Amino acid sequence: MLTTTAIKVLEPGELDDALAVLDREPVANAFVAARVQVAGLDPWRLGGEMWGWYVGGRLESLCYAGANLVPVCATPEAVRGFAERARRQGRRCSSIVGPAGPTAALWSLLEPHWGPAREVRAHQPLMVTSSPSTEIAPDPYVRRIRKNEMDLIMPACVAMFTEEVGISPMAGDGGLLYQARVAELVGSGRSFARIEDGKVVFKAEIGAATPRACQIQGVWVDPAYRGKGLSETGMAAVLRYALSDVAPVVSLYVNDFNTAARASYRRVGFKEVGAFMSVLF
Repeated sequence: MLTTTAIKVLEPGELDDALAVLDREPVANAFVAARVQVAGLDPWRLGGEMWGWYVGGRLESLCYAGANLVPVCATPEAVRGFAERARRQGRRCSSIVGPAGPTAALWSLLEPHWGPAREVRAHQPLMVTSSPSTEIAPDPYVRRIRKNEMDLIMPACVAMFTEEVGISPMAGDGGLLYQARVAELVGSGRSFARIEDGKVVFKAEIGAATPRACQIQGVWVDPAYRGKGLSETGMAAVLRYALSDVAPVVSLYVNDFNTAARASYRRVGFKEVGAFMSVLF
């Protein structure tokens, strides 16, 4: 029994306790909750460890430590504990991402040891909706990508990732992990695009998905087609699929400097309810 504050790696038998913490903030925690609901807490299946912060023997906060370091419902005391464990272990992640407050606190403690970061995006508005706008008609040509269309969607996915993150997802392992993730989304029916003349001109995915909330990601319009309203009508179409087929609440987060995208998402029906932060290495 843990009688004081303590931190440890959660075991598979503690799944219900972890899900109870994740369920406190289903929108903000959708990314981690989706992974846990599919893989459980076994590190091999989860793709990382789940650290737990306990107070008086009760699980209070979590931190997913895999390719991303993600604080979950993290109190200031938990953040300090997670930072110390991460510092001792050494950096294994490619990013730190999560709600802006805890993520900023975590980075402030890790920066002297892990810095400098390649880029810090300190304020990324979190936007949410449970009903689409009636002002924007969904694009009728946006549809699910089929499993035999990987060669069609991959170039658009690589272009989006490179433009957004600043490096190609094909570096390092030759893109094997990235291709596997794209294939997973296509296979689960959560990859959408508008295709003209055999070319993707708009695309987006429903990334993290739980019964309570899901998250749209990877929104991209071919540069030659920008300024024609495809992002709005395309997002309206993906939002329709998300609300009807996946979850009652849909979220996304966007860079604060991308004022055009933020305005576009508001017109589709999203409202800003908080902020995320990303530290990229």
